[in-house]
Amino acid sequence: MRRWLMWIGALALVFLIGYASGVRLPVTGDSAPESEPEGESSESWVQRVSNQPVAPAALSADERDTIEVYRRASPAVVNITTRAVEWNFFYGPVPSEGAGTGFIVNADGTIVTNYHVVRGAEQIVVTRLDGSSDSARLVGYDALTDLAVVKINPEGKRLPTLPLGDSSQLQVGQKVLAIGNPFGLQATLTTGVVSALQRTLRTPAGGLIDEAIQTDAAINPGNSGGPLLDSQGRVIGVNTMIFTPSGGSVGIGFAIPVNTVKFILGDLVRYGKPKRPWLGISSLEVVPELAEALGLPVKAGVLIAEVIPGGPADRAGLRGGRRNIVVGRMRFPTGGDIIVSIDGHKIESQTDINLTLFKKRPGDTVEVVFYRGGRKQTAKVVLAERPIR
Repeated sequence: MRRWLMWIGALALVFLIGYASGVRLPVTGDSAPESEPEGESSESWVQRVSNQPVAPAALSADERDTIEVYRRASPAVVNITTRAVEWNFFYGPVPSEGAGTGFIVNADGTIVTNYHVVRGAEQIVVTRLDGSSDSARLVGYDALTDLAVVKINPEGKRLPTLPLGDSSQLQVGQKVLAIGNPFGLQATLTTGVVSALQRTLRTPAGGLIDEAIQTDAAINPGNSGGPLLDSQGRVIGVNTMIFTPSGGSVGIGFAIPVNTVKFILGDLVRYGKPKRPWLGISSLEVVPELAEALGLPVKAGVLIAEVIPGGPADRAGLRGGRRNIVVGRMRFPTGGDIIVSIDGHKIESQTDINLTLFKKRPGDTVEVVFYRGGRKQTAKVVLAERPIR
């Protein structure tokens, strides 16, 4: 018994001596940290470990493509700030400021943006990626499509530009990139996909665009007027608005298709406004109840209430209402032709007419299918330029 006690006492003494002298048990395994060498301070050890070379991150092919598109496109994307004067309740002048985005489409300083970005502005300032700023002038605008063109003087410099793509070739799921200045943060890149196509978008002026692009690329206030790009860096749309219950991006943004931009861009630069076609009629939408009350031959279409004398419809021989009848408390024209189709597109409202004629130009000829009495007829109508009211 005494011998066992002596062995236990000896082991305890060895342990105490080892603990007092700082002996450490070895740590094994891959996760063991590098120990500090004798005499090295903690500060110098941390610095030495931090300065050890780290292998560069391996970028995927998609990441490299995104970086390259941003590198090439961002110099042509500009920040637009505006100053205007508003009037308060007491008719006192109140200065206001706005901000948005635009992109250069011609080396001479021609810039595309949203009309609501520059609407009412007394001063427009364009700031490029390098920080340089220039005063800009409004060249032309179209409130119905919410598009505008402003111009800066490059003063002999050849400005970078963005190529315009083809929005008719887009597919749902296709990758897109948006560059803009959300909340004033210049040259911000967000990415996403085309979420849907052929959306009907109502612009601030009440116009309708039936080919709007829906995307989940983050778009916020300040992105308006900026480019939506495909993976090749071509403009496929102009970011214009978001659907949001909170004021921030929730992944539902909309862009005006670039084909709409290309269709009116020349007019905006040359004339300051788009040249739009016109049928020269005032109309009334036919609904089943009205068709039954008036004894019409169809239950849907557009009833011509009036033909403008000397207008396209008048020259093509279309007729407006000849007399009025009262149905309930409403007075309706009757006896006019009922348009049911234009160039093969079904017509059931004035909106349908506007959308059908949107891609037409003054001088184009359209085929109008209509009912006169109970007889279906066809007329060729040469469109004229819509008069300014």
